[in-house]
Amino acid sequence: MNFIEIKDVVKQYDGHLALDRVSMDVPEGIIYGLLGPNGAGKTSLIRIINMITKPDSGEVMLGGKPLQSEDVAQIGYLPEERGLYKKMKVGDHIVYLARLKGLDKVTAKQRMNQWLERFALGEWRDKKVEALSKGMQQKVQFIATVIHEPKLLIFDEPFSGFDPVNAEQLKQEILRLKEQGATILFSTHNMESVEAVCERITLINNGQVVLEGRVDEIKQSRKQHLYEIEQVQSREPLPACENLYSIEKETGHSTLIRLNAGVESRDVITWLNEHVDLAGFHELLPTMNEIFIETVKKLNQ
Repeated sequence: MNFIEIKDVVKQYDGHLALDRVSMDVPEGIIYGLLGPNGAGKTSLIRIINMITKPDSGEVMLGGKPLQSEDVAQIGYLPEERGLYKKMKVGDHIVYLARLKGLDKVTAKQRMNQWLERFALGEWRDKKVEALSKGMQQKVQFIATVIHEPKLLIFDEPFSGFDPVNAEQLKQEILRLKEQGATILFSTHNMESVEAVCERITLINNGQVVLEGRVDEIKQSRKQHLYEIEQVQSREPLPACENLYSIEKETGHSTLIRLNAGVESRDVITWLNEHVDLAGFHELLPTMNEIFIETVKKLNQ
């Protein structure tokens, strides 16, 4: 079942076509990447889903029904531009935002305490927001985004400003929320994050959908028949075999080869086993970062 269905959405601002008949289906219960360069239209689409603005034409469906104002209560939105009231105490701030999302005071306080302990922020509960580091403030905003347990979570650059340790903790929390049944729309420029958490993606460029599908299938479709070869005797050069492959690069530990058109990997393995002691044979698929750059460059030429 698709939890979000976006059908032919168009949005213009002062003559600028921000979204040009964008369509996108987000299945229920997955982490879905919304990708694109700056100015591509991602934020415009996110604002429409959040009902901050309306499309000029087209339709957004949530749970099989047209998006309504009351559906906002089912959405948790973490914007790229964070915003907290600096003079409020951390605990009071989280409870205040939770109650705006419909939680009663007792439940809001209970969940707030649980989340602060998860992020090791319990001792900061009665401190003012302005006393927290930037990373701590971002954790507080994350808590405020998820505390009402919405069915749809929208994260816009959620790892921005985090060190690797805290980014990993946040990633694990996002994966846990997905396992608990949340549908997550994940907008980022960090393609490593996309590969780590997203099952499907849509890439928007100049207001149009230019690539969409499962991450693993997209990588397979863009493969370049490159393989990394490791030998037991790594100092020995890999023998050439022009009928099967070309040698692209040699290092002290491995050799990068490109298979000729029509050649199967099993044929290369069979030949190599007859000539060298193989320690490893791995296909190198393009990264999502490489696919992102290649796709946008071709479209902008």
